Amino acid sequence: MNDNTMSIPHLIMSASTVVQLVMLLLVVGSILSWVVIFQRSIALRRAKQEYSQFEESFWSGVDLNELYREIPADDPRYGAEHIFQAGFREFNRLMPKTRNPDTILEGVQRSMRVAWSREEDRLTQHLVFLATVASASPYIGLFGTVWGIMGSFQSLSMTQQATLATVAPWIAEALIATAMGLFAAIPAVIFYNRLSNDAARLLGKYEDFAEEFHAILHRNLQGRESKSSAS
Repeated sequence: MNDNTMSIPHLIMSASTVVQLVMLLLVVGSILSWVVIFQRSIALRRAKQEYSQFEESFWSGVDLNELYREIPADDPRYGAEHIFQAGFREFNRLMPKTRNPDTILEGVQRSMRVAWSREEDRLTQHLVFLATVASASPYIGLFGTVWGIMGSFQSLSMTQQATLATVAPWIAEALIATAMGLFAAIPAVIFYNRLSNDAARLLGKYEDFAEEFHAILHRNLQGRESKSSAS
């Protein structure tokens, strides 16, 4: 048995069809998971930058009407800016129709909740795929391992004298399937936890912003109600 025969490329090429399909599935899952990892990392980094920029503008003392007018109505916004746009649009829509502050604030809160839910879907997009790869890859690799072990026992039953050369290729391809399962699963687990945590923290900031914006509108309505009562 020479070194070339036991090399990993040769073992993969000479592996049984089932084990080759297992390896192919794991390689595809690993490649797609890395695509998701890079895409989601870039998207979350951009979302953090956009939140910081909008938060700075929001708390700079600018008039809210002016800030809202600066956002084009036909230009889709994301993050806290999307929540602000949805809430203030509903505020402006309800103000001429009713003078009941509770009705206005309930409508604003409902609109911001819908916007927040859409942001949650956007930030956590494709993370379920990472979780699937992380949980399923070890079992897929284990299936290849079991198949390789079964092949080794079958080859032993067909020979009168058991030697290492008889079972080594089967054992080797079984271990390669296990290693490839872990190779696909480990990065998916690590980055799923990291990206999920980043998304959850950013969504928490969006929720805090929505509460603060709701409080500002509540104070605004109270001030208008006090002025109208005084007059």
